[in-house]
Amino acid sequence: MDEQLFFKKLNNFCTSKEIFDFLSSVEVMSDTMASGALQKISEVEVDDNGLKNPGLLENEVFRALCFQFEFESSKLSNRGLLNALQALIKLRIDPQSTLMTSLLSESKERLGRGQLTAENLCALGESLLELEGPSCATLEQIVNHMQERDIKSWSPREIVMVYKILQVTVGEGKQCQNLLNRLNSVTLCTVSHLSPNFASVILNSLVVLRQTQAVPLVTALCKHSVKHVPYFTDQELVNVLEAFLYFGQRVQIFTEALERHVPKSIHTMHPQTVSKVMQYCCKKMILSKPIFDAVAEGFISSADRLTPDQIAAYIIPFGTLNYLPPSASSLFRKLEAVLHTRLRHFQPHTLLNLLHSCVLIQRYPINFLPKIFSPYFLQKLQAQPPGLNRVVMFQLTQLFLTVTLECPFYEGPKLLSRYQVKAFPTPQSSPDVHLFKRVKTGLLYLLKKRIYFASEVSTPYFYVVDIEIKLDEEGFVLPAAQLEEVHRRIALCVDGQNRFCAHSHNLLGEEAIKQRHLQLLGYDVVQIPFFEIESLQNIRKIADYLHKKIFPCTYGLSN
Repeated sequence: MDEQLFFKKLNNFCTSKEIFDFLSSVEVMSDTMASGALQKISEVEVDDNGLKNPGLLENEVFRALCFQFEFESSKLSNRGLLNALQALIKLRIDPQSTLMTSLLSESKERLGRGQLTAENLCALGESLLELEGPSCATLEQIVNHMQERDIKSWSPREIVMVYKILQVTVGEGKQCQNLLNRLNSVTLCTVSHLSPNFASVILNSLVVLRQTQAVPLVTALCKHSVKHVPYFTDQELVNVLEAFLYFGQRVQIFTEALERHVPKSIHTMHPQTVSKVMQYCCKKMILSKPIFDAVAEGFISSADRLTPDQIAAYIIPFGTLNYLPPSASSLFRKLEAVLHTRLRHFQPHTLLNLLHSCVLIQRYPINFLPKIFSPYFLQKLQAQPPGLNRVVMFQLTQLFLTVTLECPFYEGPKLLSRYQVKAFPTPQSSPDVHLFKRVKTGLLYLLKKRIYFASEVSTPYFYVVDIEIKLDEEGFVLPAAQLEEVHRRIALCVDGQNRFCAHSHNLLGEEAIKQRHLQLLGYDVVQIPFFEIESLQNIRKIADYLHKKIFPCTYGLSN
């Protein structure tokens, strides 16, 4: 039978019985036809759970096909040999059987003799990865042969296979950077033709191989991924999100695609995928209400099935980005119920991060603080990486300060003084240098002398005030150094873009709690956000704006 007609008929069959009946009617088959038949059998008989019907391996026609490949391996074409090997691996044929040993031995011999084309090399590499894993020594030999080939004509499937082989054989890619540079260049021209799976695999390989210099390719792949968001599998989407995080990519239309996809899929997405979506939003400071609202609903319905790390990944971004969803009361009731039943399963640092994020948005874990402040728990924190470093002690101190200021009814254990920090400026707490300079210049114009305000003032409660102004009982401004007769303290919070969620006027959780605590500590907090001051063109307008903000009752009076 003509090969073209053979494959046309073969592709119409949906069961192994139909295939075997058809093969029985064919008197003579080439090795490519026989290997194609094996591949079709593997397609219809293998799913995610393995071989559907193990009995087919005893079928006479199947055994006859295998006999041909076992005893005539040296006469097979490269394509027939390697296609058969791939199909038999998929069908879970014992790797130690004489059939598999014969095919593998013949394949490796042809590799050693340099008889395999680029397509053959990729097929063999894929088989060896599946059969022997990354430690297979022959993979390195395949890579060496690939370096000698012209890769411009390779198909997307071959390109993907080479990335996968390089990913497991050369670590960070330093030994094969020349091949990778050529590969990256060729791939850039084929990006628009890549399937969701291929795009995801290549992005994952670029991360593992640390191809930070391949910016044009990474950018093109990230933009290409946008249209595939609804079609990615869970693992493929995780790979893409990890690439966005690793390479620092932020594509607005990708976030918009996630906003359309996540709410529709939240109840079917794997928890690890949801965790990665939330990590992406948190690291990029993206407050996406459609995503966060959907994740809150997903948590309420599935929290009992989540691991402690997944619970933390779902919840912590709400605190970091200072957002309470519409279902907040149900969300935190569910969280409290889960913690009551599974508290002992949480690692110390995971639990601290989780509870700390809750207080940022005024959800107070009163019932769990006695455990957090207990000497036993603090010892466990110290024993596990990263130990009691400055960040951890800052979180503990802020938790303690929160219950002191916001939960006066708390009567449990206190945090021992040796675990409290005196000051801790976080990256977000440092003011925007350019904005800070404009505000100070405007204040100098308004108050006439520099002695009337102080900048970056440490408080007894470890917060740093951007600018402090002191007033006496009658409302007159006092020199900043004066300690007596201070009736009011004004804290100016000079909030640059780094203190807000991306493309938003929503303060981050750390800055929101700081301003809340300063108020409770007796300061008059005046917020100077970047978006109110950036359009003011000259010093006089800035001074006029500051006068309205700081002294609204005296605005319009002469100085």
